[in-house]
Formats: sequence, structure tokens, C-alpha cells
Amino acid sequence: MKHFATGLMTGLSALMLTTTVQAAEPNDTLVLTLPKGDVAIALSSDLAPKHAERIKKLACGGEYDNVAFHRVIDGFMAQTGDVQFADMEDGYQPGRAGTGGSDLPDLPAEFSDTPFERGTVGMARAGSPDSANSQFFIMFQEGAFLNGDYTVVGQVESGMEAVDALAKGDGPNGAVSAPDRIRTATLAGGC
Repeated sequence: MKHFATGLMTGLSALMLTTTVQAAEPNDTLVLTLPKGDVAIALSSDLAPKHAERIKKLACGGEYDNVAFHRVIDGFMAQTGDVQFADMEDGYQPGRAGTGGSDLPDLPAEFSDTPFERGTVGMARAGSPDSANSQFFIMFQEGAFLNGDYTVVGQVESGMEAVDALAKGDGPNGAVSAPDRIRTATLAGGC
């Protein structure tokens, strides 16, 4: 029995080592400072290089600072990133938040077989698959119906409790009347 238990523990240890998620490199780690703490997101430069690069560029330019989580649906996702209409310090337009993007062109879809699960970060878009620009969302729980139809751009590595604590939508389609914001968005490795 002792050999069986030792073998079982060795096997479990090996399994745990092979399924451990590797932390992203600092220059691929987006850090969002939210009202209830920091959120570290491993950007998927391998799965969605154009989208990851866009988020890094906007973060390094300070574009995401003070941008509202304009759409938060409890049990589904929290959406932010409208740098055009949702900057709560510079030109915030609650009625238009979620309809804008950046001054940069829209991106072509970079779909993958990576599933949407709790903590997955996806790119928001309009009807066209090639319309993602600056907005992104963080999943509160699994959303298989999004798989293959939205670009997965990252995964929360730590701080999901700060996402869970965001003000939830109280209006149509999850609109938030008194939204929380990204205080700052930076790269762990610096810009």
C-alpha cells in the first residue's frame, strides 16, 4: 500500500506540473488597477498577436486610464476599453460608452480554439468579426457560446476578486449608471 500511495503522489505531482499555467512575461502582462485592487492579465501574444499588441500600445499610451467598465453583467462578463467615449476624466459620455474605440483601425479577427472560461479576456466587437478595436471584456464564468466567435486576448492571472467586485449593470444590456473605472493600465515590464 505504501508503494501505491508513493506512486500515486508521484503521478499527481507530475500531473500538477504539466497542467500548471506558466506566468506571462512581464512585457506581456497587463496590470489593471481597479478600485478593489490590481488585476494581472497574461496577454496571449501567441494566440492573438495583433490584439495583444493593440492593448499594450493603448495601455502604454495611457489610453485606458480612467476608462469605465460601462457594461457589467453579473454571471457573464465585465466590459471596458472604450477610450473614445468612456474616459471618466476626459469626455465621458454615458449614453455613448461602449460604442467607441480608438483612433487606430479595427483589427482582423484572430479566433482560436481557446475556450471562454472564468477570467478569460476577450475582445469586444460589433457585428463584423473584423471590428475589434480597443474594447475588451473579462469573463465572470464560462461562456462556451462565445468560443470561436470572439478573439481571446488573455487570461487573468491574479486579482479576479477585484473584477468580481466591480459595480454591476443596472440598466439595459448591463449598462452601469455609476460605473467603476480602470484607474491605471500598465505593463508589468514597463512600456
